[in-house]
Amino acid sequence: MNNFLTGSLAILLLVSCTENHSSRLKFSNKGREVPAFSSDSAYQHISDILNIGDRVPGTPSHTMTKEHLLNYMQSKAGNRAVYAQNFTKIVYGDTLRLTNIIAAFNPLAKDRILLCAHWDSRPRSEEDPEYPEKPLPGADDGGSGVAVLMELARQFSVNNPPIGVDIVLFDGEDYGMPDDLDNYFLGSRYWAANPPVPGYSPRFGILLDMVGAENAVFPKEGYSMAYAPNLVNEVWEIGALQGKDDLFIDETAPSISDDHTIINMETNIPMIDIINLSGNNEEGSIFPVHWHTQKDDIEIIDKEVLEAVGNVLMELIYNRL
Repeated sequence: MNNFLTGSLAILLLVSCTENHSSRLKFSNKGREVPAFSSDSAYQHISDILNIGDRVPGTPSHTMTKEHLLNYMQSKAGNRAVYAQNFTKIVYGDTLRLTNIIAAFNPLAKDRILLCAHWDSRPRSEEDPEYPEKPLPGADDGGSGVAVLMELARQFSVNNPPIGVDIVLFDGEDYGMPDDLDNYFLGSRYWAANPPVPGYSPRFGILLDMVGAENAVFPKEGYSMAYAPNLVNEVWEIGALQGKDDLFIDETAPSISDDHTIINMETNIPMIDIINLSGNNEEGSIFPVHWHTQKDDIEIIDKEVLEAVGNVLMELIYNRL
């Protein structure tokens, strides 16, 4: 890890951009060939992660999942381009040993973007009337975003992207009790306050949160529209052009606190959130019916949704930047 800090991260520091963000949120069709995203691969990643066990900080399966993800990213980006950002946080009297996983692709590129998801899972399922204290499986909530980024990492390893791409898997996003936002987003809070590369300034960031479930709906999340409307509109336009306007719907949703709000507020990196806000449960919640329940398991994962999200990102990265 020390070699990465003194080598690859130093390179990223030298080439990171400081250009005004507004001038860099412009897109055009470059006419390039775009590799096809494999939903089978992404689905298998979710299955593999769930088979390890829950990803609740402090558990053996959390540690095993960390090693699994680190090994995978190292196999795709190379050891010197992957960094485990370890930190400790005391929450509710528990000392949590947490790790953000960072991987850089096309590390010499001056122009860079950021892709993120959270890899931990929730220690409770408080929305589940039968099993409120049981750890969340997290197939969609965390697992799906990680799986999409793992498949993108595979694509980047065989089809060098035309822009630098940094993947960050945040830890400790989902540890907080309901209505206790101070103890959510632990990984993004730490990353924002302790950037591995001082002055790191990518064009933009995209957060993936709950992007794999059946009957998913992705409206334009409110904070995303406030921070980076051009990027939101470009992503949703790609979705519509690919025939997925029933998924990427042209409606503005309420503002949702998530890792992207921390990054926007603390670093000024314009970041958006692709998040399922299907809001079809009896209580009128904007979140899907499986949110924070034991139903968030592999059975609710839809390969077509994974493929739609993956193909939109592939088009954006390989042909619009």
